[in-house]
Amino acid sequence: MVVSREPSLLRPLWSIGESNAWHVETAGSGWEAMERVESGATPHVLLLDLPRGDGDSLHVLRWLRRLRPELPIILLCHADDAAREKEAARLGAQDFLVRPFNEEQLERAIRKHVAPLNENSHPRLLSEDIEQLSNEVFFVGVSPAMQKLRAQAELLAQVSVPVLIVGEPGSGRDTIAQLIHKLAVRSEFSFLKVNCAALPGDLLESELFGHSQSPFERNDPHSPGKLELCDKGTVFLDNILHMPTRLQEKLLHVIQTKQLVKSGLGQSCEVDVRVLASTDSNIDKALSEKALREDFYCRLSAFTIHVPPLRQRKEEIPLLLRHFMHKLAKRYSLPPRDLSPAVLGASQRYSWPGNVRELENFVKRYLMIGDSYLSMGWAGDESSSKGSHASRTSLSIAAGSKYEANDPTTAPKSLKSLIRNVKCEAERNAIAAALEKTGWNRKAAARMLKVSYRTILYKIEQYEMRSPETSPFVNRPNGNGWKGNGNRI
Repeated sequence: MVVSREPSLLRPLWSIGESNAWHVETAGSGWEAMERVESGATPHVLLLDLPRGDGDSLHVLRWLRRLRPELPIILLCHADDAAREKEAARLGAQDFLVRPFNEEQLERAIRKHVAPLNENSHPRLLSEDIEQLSNEVFFVGVSPAMQKLRAQAELLAQVSVPVLIVGEPGSGRDTIAQLIHKLAVRSEFSFLKVNCAALPGDLLESELFGHSQSPFERNDPHSPGKLELCDKGTVFLDNILHMPTRLQEKLLHVIQTKQLVKSGLGQSCEVDVRVLASTDSNIDKALSEKALREDFYCRLSAFTIHVPPLRQRKEEIPLLLRHFMHKLAKRYSLPPRDLSPAVLGASQRYSWPGNVRELENFVKRYLMIGDSYLSMGWAGDESSSKGSHASRTSLSIAAGSKYEANDPTTAPKSLKSLIRNVKCEAERNAIAAALEKTGWNRKAAARMLKVSYRTILYKIEQYEMRSPETSPFVNRPNGNGWKGNGNRI
């Protein structure tokens, strides 16, 4: 698609298109191009002609990129506007041609960006839309909901007050906490996270307030907790409703007085720490059941941020899929896989109950196994014919086959089945690794995975996992070695 009214540019482009069997479409203005792209036009590359001295056309870049993040855009400009190349690149232009240029240069630029249609190439990611907060945490501000959320984070970063972050599991509550810390003056100091659901009350108290040590361990009889270590920084308390009420009272005292009483010593010290908290549970229910102190909640919830689930910000899904694909491919030293239009379409229709975390697991499975996961026996836990039908449908979508778009049951169910397989396999692998590392000590594995002992027993039975001691294919250990001719599996 060419956005231009100049015949001197359109004539050579039609000639280039004819010689390369490319179909050339024209739009009279950037706004017309936006309307056509939004209504369903799918150009593989777009040429935006920037009239001399016209800065408004640059703003079209941002909106075109919002509509089609993967669309390569080539900007054509006069020498007077060549200094705006950096701004154009920031707004989304992948290439920049300055007049005068000849047909060969123009064709070479187009061919370079048509090349990503090849199955072995991949569209580049737009770094401006992905704000890296740490090695593993990033913020995507494509959707209006997340842009509004970032504006709230910028505002709250200016004042050192507690903030309560509410959202579904996997929606990115910890991402918002890190974003607030990064935008604040405290960003030069520590950011520490404590998962209140992962620790029992006594350990959680030691984690936050420190604990007394044996005189044989150190000269200092007190081991500092996260609140003391994070002086002048930020402490993020995830799953705050799991904190016992007596600890809520102690933490409320720290927030109000900035005085920390060291556990076991009775001594107090001054700490300047900002507290960010989050929950995915029903706060009203916790208040009515007295699991959450009302004075503690009032102190935390003076400023509350609601993180929308992924199903309410679907504009991010294509960008997240590609980001995770390239990130995980780099991590595992694998070539990135192409995501077919059918997979992208089904992803947009799926509700993603596990939010961003579920999407990442799906990409990990798709990268590792691709479409062959069904033929290798990972068809899920559906029974007989129902499972077979769901598996075939999943395979057809993952392979990029056509499906009936008007059937509301086809794409969501098939992708849902695929996602469930991803979650089960990832969960089983994590449990198997923990059991192997602990020598099949199930209590130690439960502590390592931060789940209850009852949960680990249930999962072992659910996935029919067997220890080497009980496996019929493994010889029993005898003394210092393994006896017999069998191999340990």
